[in-house]
Amino acid sequence: MATVHLRIGDLVWGKLGRYPPWPGKIVSPPKDLKKPRGKKCHFVKFFGTEDHAWIKVEQLKPYHAHKEEMIKINKGKRFQQAVDAVEDFLKKAKGKEQNSDGKSDLKGKKTPSKPLKILEEDDEDLSALKDPSEKDLTDSDPEPSTLERLGAGPGSGFKWESSPVKDDPHFHHFLLSQSEKPASSMEPISKRLKIIEEDTGSTSIQAADSTAINGSITPTDKRIGFLGLGLMGSGIVSNLLKMGHVVTVWNRTAEKCDLFIQEGARLGRTPAEVASMCDITFSCVSDPKAARDLVLGPSGVLQGIRPGKCYIEMSTVDPETITELSQVITSRGGRFLEAPVAGSQQLSNDGMLVILAAGDRTVYEDCSSCFQAMGKTSFFLGEAGNAARMMLILNMVQGSFMATVAEGLTLAQATGQSQQTFLDILCQGQMASTFVDQKCQNILQGNFKPDYYLKHIQKDLRLAISMGDMANHPTPMAAAANEVYKRAKALDQSDNDISAVYRAYIH
Repeated sequence: MATVHLRIGDLVWGKLGRYPPWPGKIVSPPKDLKKPRGKKCHFVKFFGTEDHAWIKVEQLKPYHAHKEEMIKINKGKRFQQAVDAVEDFLKKAKGKEQNSDGKSDLKGKKTPSKPLKILEEDDEDLSALKDPSEKDLTDSDPEPSTLERLGAGPGSGFKWESSPVKDDPHFHHFLLSQSEKPASSMEPISKRLKIIEEDTGSTSIQAADSTAINGSITPTDKRIGFLGLGLMGSGIVSNLLKMGHVVTVWNRTAEKCDLFIQEGARLGRTPAEVASMCDITFSCVSDPKAARDLVLGPSGVLQGIRPGKCYIEMSTVDPETITELSQVITSRGGRFLEAPVAGSQQLSNDGMLVILAAGDRTVYEDCSSCFQAMGKTSFFLGEAGNAARMMLILNMVQGSFMATVAEGLTLAQATGQSQQTFLDILCQGQMASTFVDQKCQNILQGNFKPDYYLKHIQKDLRLAISMGDMANHPTPMAAAANEVYKRAKALDQSDNDISAVYRAYIH
């Protein structure tokens, strides 16, 4: 983007890294916030979100001069709603000029300003948002759209890893597409839940409601237990603690508990002890065998279940395992819910998981603050087993898609095409997504640090294929992808990220 001369109050298009230009307004930064060294930049507030960031001058364009150009190349719903927010702001600003002789017409609306939270390099809370009750730094700042992310909870921000300015903490930015909640989630309802009824009988909870009302989540007063501190469980527990929940933890490798004890968690010596001490116990482990052993094994959860105790299975397992666990828990007077999660380690850390729940509806409602702390939305899918089925289908699609992308990258190389150009083209088309961009960039950089274990996606493919067999439904695509992941496992890629399936094509 060409350098332009801009000043505070100007409407602009701002861009960071690979992500599309977004409408915003140049505003005054907090007095104690230093401008990044060696870079000429402006502090920008983005419409349709409570996002603020330092943006380099060469990454800014005047709003009006480039409006038509930007609208032509960006067609997303969230993008359009952000543009609508700009137009609403302009209409209100014009109305104020016509109806005021220079005196403020904000009587009754102005609230004391508070310090704006800006993400720093050592922040544990990755949120780059200010409290939703705050006024902006200038009276003329844009009114937030109905789509804004009203939350300052942990992990609601996003670090632009693929950006060339990733090492500068002032250029951390909130990923719009990952953070925003549907507009309907802002409606006030009981228990701060948004429940959407559909013909299928499923419902969803939108996690933004409590933050929309109070700027924070009101934690349940029930005692929470959590078993399993792996890639997903660690981020979930961290967010539960940050939101004020009382959490008791247990892990097969006890050393993993130490960090959470330092953050305020309590330590349980066995799964049975955790279940007996807590009102609601969550578990998140690797596979069906681990899930069964945790409940049915020595000092297992079942020994600690008493009438009224709640047990929530968050592991991705087969429906038969869920049915078995549900039966044994309820046989002791316990209450059972399955709640597997769609996401990755990063989304778990950011509190942006999608929770799929099924089983006891009252347990689902009792867990509302927990689900809001750990995820951006949750769905209730009816009877126990349905969430397992849906989760396996989702992971079947994700695993098959990742294998296909890896196949495309290697075919590009084999036919003399640039892999980077292939990725650039892919990210400008209909399949563009953060998932594709991040996974492909990691592949090209040779970075296979696990965000979701390859061995787990292969397990999910295997379970999905088995589920298809039981339903007499063909799954040839999943079967083909499963073979590629099995080859990757044979190449010692089990504990790497799912993107390491790429290596199955180059060996």
